[in-house]
Amino acid sequence: MPLLSPSLLAGDFSNLQKEVEMLNWSKADWIHLDIMDGVFVPNISFGLPVVSAVKKHSRKPLDVHLMIVEPDRYIDEFKKAGAEILTVHYEACTHLHRTIQKINDSGMKAGVAINPHTPVESLIEILPNIYLVCLMSVNPGFYGQKFIPSSLHKIEKLKKIINEQKLSVLIEVDGGVSEENAASVVGNGANILVAGNLVFKNPDPLSIINWIKNL
Repeated sequence: MPLLSPSLLAGDFSNLQKEVEMLNWSKADWIHLDIMDGVFVPNISFGLPVVSAVKKHSRKPLDVHLMIVEPDRYIDEFKKAGAEILTVHYEACTHLHRTIQKINDSGMKAGVAINPHTPVESLIEILPNIYLVCLMSVNPGFYGQKFIPSSLHKIEKLKKIINEQKLSVLIEVDGGVSEENAASVVGNGANILVAGNLVFKNPDPLSIINWIKNL
């Protein structure tokens, strides 16, 4: 049974409280928040005030994904805002080990995200220090993109590396997860599904959440 982290980026921005309350009642495990700065990715989403506001209403852990440059500058602020899991991009961190150490020292669980072009082998040295790897199965920056099929092989390869190192690192897959590919994503080794459109654009989000949880 996979963990599910619905992405609020696909929710109704005019009533995020309603979306969060729906997730509170659902079987979703976490709430995924994508933070974009318009520099690392060509889009801007929400920032610290929205994270703080969501935290006030959420009964689920906040799974915060930083798609920003210089994430080290904001680690303490995201901790104060209520993030419980904080994921940074491999491609955005010059000194990744130091960044991860700072997240772990703050009391949050550390994640590392990699873009579709980045090989999973790049993470071998950092895996023992992190809680999860977020595999981007679309190019980051915009929700609603189509799943990149080669991501399935990438999940499988990363799972093998984790098992060989005898680690318990979780694999989170973010981007283009759909009714057509969700079972394959889980079958290839993913532990956590990030779902945006699949949940929030569905006429019956609670039903689709239950379906995902039963994969």
